[in-house]
Amino acid sequence: MSGRVLEVATDGPVIAHVRPVDGGADLPLLLPGLVDLQVNGYGGHDVNGPDVTPDHVVALVRALAATGTTTVVPTVITAAEADVVRSLRAVAEARARDEATRRAVPFVHVEGPHISAEDGPRGAHPAEHVRPPDTGEFDRWQRACDGLVGIVTISPHHPEAVAYTEHLTRAGTLVAIGHTHASADQVRAVADAGARLSTHLGNGAHAVLPRHPNHLWAQLADDRLTAGFIADGHHLPADTLTAMLRAKGVERSLLVSDSVALAGMPPGGYTSPIGGAVELSADGRLSVAGTPYLAGAARTLADGLAHAARATGIGLGDAVRLATSNPGRFAGGRGRLVPGAQADLLLADGDLRIQRVVAAGTEITG
Repeated sequence: MSGRVLEVATDGPVIAHVRPVDGGADLPLLLPGLVDLQVNGYGGHDVNGPDVTPDHVVALVRALAATGTTTVVPTVITAAEADVVRSLRAVAEARARDEATRRAVPFVHVEGPHISAEDGPRGAHPAEHVRPPDTGEFDRWQRACDGLVGIVTISPHHPEAVAYTEHLTRAGTLVAIGHTHASADQVRAVADAGARLSTHLGNGAHAVLPRHPNHLWAQLADDRLTAGFIADGHHLPADTLTAMLRAKGVERSLLVSDSVALAGMPPGGYTSPIGGAVELSADGRLSVAGTPYLAGAARTLADGLAHAARATGIGLGDAVRLATSNPGRFAGGRGRLVPGAQADLLLADGDLRIQRVVAAGTEITG
């Protein structure tokens, strides 16, 4: 970029149009860094499994920063308690060792293990480790990682769900609804108790649901719940994503990548701990080999942002909010272009392709 900036015309706190001093063509759009509340892995790095280390977490954060995701919420999925604790400790130690990781990671999301055990809503989570909510286990998680658990996804169908939600809410941890076969009344009950998020709404569900009522309508209708969506072009068809965004409204919607370790890897065949033999296509679809079934999400949040802008017809500023200030509300107010905010900045072209990244004032290269 040559010359100096003469004018910045803002479109709210999440996007600016920058023009060069010589009156030439527009420079790229200036955006806040992207905020991803659900990241299992990327680029071969994973926060789950028996081999996770603090070095893996640091490498994950650095790899994601290069894609434009400057706030990362590592997401630990259903596993034995010892495995969950191992992952939590790895994230906590990574933050303690590495300043960039500490700035990028505000907390951890534990997705499960208190979800539905039924095929369909359970998704790829291992059935043998699904278990009811237990406040004692949550307290042990927090002791293991110095209180770093900031979101927990549960299914409201569990009899313990309301009391568990109340306990976590008092502790300052967000409760999200996901991977569920709960009734509409059970959804409302945990919202009454303090649940405030829906985890990748429209996924982690049975293939066939009652027309009405069902847990999707209940979550779409409840204004207390902000819904996360996977906008990778594979998990939700364009018309479904469009209708859900219109139902929730932009203000109560956000995008997540839900990416797994194979995201960002070259297309081809792989062996995955979840799904076994899998195939990664050039367009980022990760499938169980030889089947039409998804084996996880494998595109970045920047990809999801660009897809949402193209596929849903929402305005550019609104699309950017879905991946910046909206999730940022749940991460200490990140994802905004305002004085005093952490200098997480992106330059993107008109198609929202990321060109340059600055994380906490330092340009990311490579």
